[in-house]
Amino acid sequence: MASTSNHSPAALVSRSLWYTGPERAEIRTEELKPLPAGAVQVRSLFGALSRGTESLVYRGLVPEGEFERMRAPFMEGIFPYPVKYGYSTVGRVEEGPSSLLGKFVFSLTPHQTLYQMDSNDVVFIPGEIKPERAVLAANMETALNAVWDAAPGPGDKIAIIGAGVVGCLVAYLCAHLPGTEVTLVDIKSERAAIAQALGVRFSLPECAPVDCDIVIHCSASASGLATALACAGDEATVLELSWYGATSISAPLGGAFHSRQIRLQSSQVGHISTSRRPRWTYRRRLSAAIGMLNDVRLDVLLTPAVEFDELPARLPEILGQQSDALCCLIRYP
Repeated sequence: MASTSNHSPAALVSRSLWYTGPERAEIRTEELKPLPAGAVQVRSLFGALSRGTESLVYRGLVPEGEFERMRAPFMEGIFPYPVKYGYSTVGRVEEGPSSLLGKFVFSLTPHQTLYQMDSNDVVFIPGEIKPERAVLAANMETALNAVWDAAPGPGDKIAIIGAGVVGCLVAYLCAHLPGTEVTLVDIKSERAAIAQALGVRFSLPECAPVDCDIVIHCSASASGLATALACAGDEATVLELSWYGATSISAPLGGAFHSRQIRLQSSQVGHISTSRRPRWTYRRRLSAAIGMLNDVRLDVLLTPAVEFDELPARLPEILGQQSDALCCLIRYP
């Protein structure tokens, strides 16, 4: 539980970001207990803010009926507030099994300077992947699961609507399939440079490709969904990867939607894709996602780091509707 009392000189104190009300946040301190057997103690180095899910938490837009499903793996508190929320932390192991001491690890923990957890809940980061880039692991895991759900194949014509972090990573993964024609579609023309860096095409919505074999929607907007449906070819799949929270949107399901037999499918990282579920664990999926970050081109998704202590003051800017930030990197002291 968060504490504001004076700590003993030997106490281990962690500082963490808590969302305390609509568009309100503060840093609280808490005293850590002695490290349990089989656990690790990790000093956070870098983290990332999710401009999608986390902005809904920040604004209090998580629907009451989704409170339980929306819990992050190591969240504290209860929705709507106060909550310690987040799921992307890279740190160095300070205490724990000798095999992990001094190693860089990733965990799905909220934003906090120091944490303890079971050693099975942290994932080792290979030395060839720099710690800053490893904060993309949770996003890459979402993108990987989406690609499994959409099931594109070699030679497919693929459109990804919405060039946020997840959309860019989906495009990046699809571009690795031989012969694919991958187009990243976004309303912001400046995202063209990011698409080029990732090795995919770019288009504004009004010039988006048509007759696509696979369309993946990531923009979390009604206009984006309309564009996605317009891009789909006959009997093609449109994978809905956006999550709208408590916001209702309209979907243009009239016109030729039924006669063209377009398939509209949802995807959510909380479930391993049915095509992999019998064989894959969550840990295996996350480890695979981390391994896919061994590409310097992905650094184009990282914004200049924000210092952890500045987060409460910077959140309105970072999570604002007008922000152009992609992966909002956090640097811990």
